[in-house]
Amino acid sequence: MRLLALITVLCAFGSVASAQTTDPALTAQRAAQMLERAALTMAEADDARDRVDALTETIRAYEEGLSALREGMRRAAIREQSITVVFEAEQERLGRLLGVLQSMQAAPAPLLLIHPNGPVGTARSGMIVSEVTPAVAAEAMELRRQLEELALLRAVQETAEDQLSDGLTGVQEARVALSQAMAERRTLPPRFASDTEALLELTQSAETLDSFATAIRALDVMAADTRLPSFSDQRGQLPLPLQGRVLRGFNQADAAGVTRPGLILAAEARALVSAPWHATVRYAGPLLDYGNVIILEPQGDHLLILAGLGELFVRAGDLLAAGDPVALMGGEAPNREELIVSDPLASGGELSETLYMELREAGEPVDPTAWFATQDQ
Repeated sequence: MRLLALITVLCAFGSVASAQTTDPALTAQRAAQMLERAALTMAEADDARDRVDALTETIRAYEEGLSALREGMRRAAIREQSITVVFEAEQERLGRLLGVLQSMQAAPAPLLLIHPNGPVGTARSGMIVSEVTPAVAAEAMELRRQLEELALLRAVQETAEDQLSDGLTGVQEARVALSQAMAERRTLPPRFASDTEALLELTQSAETLDSFATAIRALDVMAADTRLPSFSDQRGQLPLPLQGRVLRGFNQADAAGVTRPGLILAAEARALVSAPWHATVRYAGPLLDYGNVIILEPQGDHLLILAGLGELFVRAGDLLAAGDPVALMGGEAPNREELIVSDPLASGGELSETLYMELREAGEPVDPTAWFATQDQ
């Protein structure tokens, strides 16, 4: 009966695991479709009426597709590992069991009727065999299904590696094209006039990000028309400014015990950063040890600070629409080898850059998670 219990447990394991069987393959398939659409958008970008908008959408599509593809590869690797572990743990036992059953099946019928305890023993042994055989057959079918799944998972990973290479090439080309398009757009005068001398003085005299944000809030910006769609109505609905994940929450201490009144987002090197909502650019440039910083004003009493940026696309005084590109993250774009899943249990290793995001209301930092639709903390 212990044997029956073991077989039942194995069958139960197989049925539960089978509920997630197609997840990696479906995830990879959806990612491949995203990358195909991104490639088509890239091909059409040169002829688009607004090339910047077309390239921005292309980069977003590539980044989303690459992220989904890596997740599909990670899931496939995890599932492959779990199947392999079960095979290695049960291979010897199942081999012995199947060998015994095959020997019993090959034995002459009269011999099967001989039992030391007589007819009753023969009947009891027959009942045990009749119970065990269907369970073993079911387990054999499950093992066959898992072998087929294993072959599919390996095929998915091999195909995904080629798609990953194409996607990385495409997104890098799109980022370069966007940088060129934004450089051409910069020749146009800004929509808003800003006091560059006052900004320079503030930048040189600032001792902390907090003092700089407080000072810049008081700095007047001349504008012909500052009417923008309501920012307050977007509470809880704003998208994060880039494709990534929340690494550290509002006022959450890091390993050194330091807390910051904002979110730290982990992102891929050279990831596209966009304006979450319509805003004016109050500052764009290097600041203290934060690298490049952009301060957006989506509403008169709100400031959104983005720090740790690489290449900037905007200047102080620019008027932005929701979704407009504002920067690229720094760092070197990862290559194919760096993004292949080597350790299936590890995730997020490709997110090598960090963006600090702080939201201020009436001059005071507030928790951005109340405003942004974050997926993980």
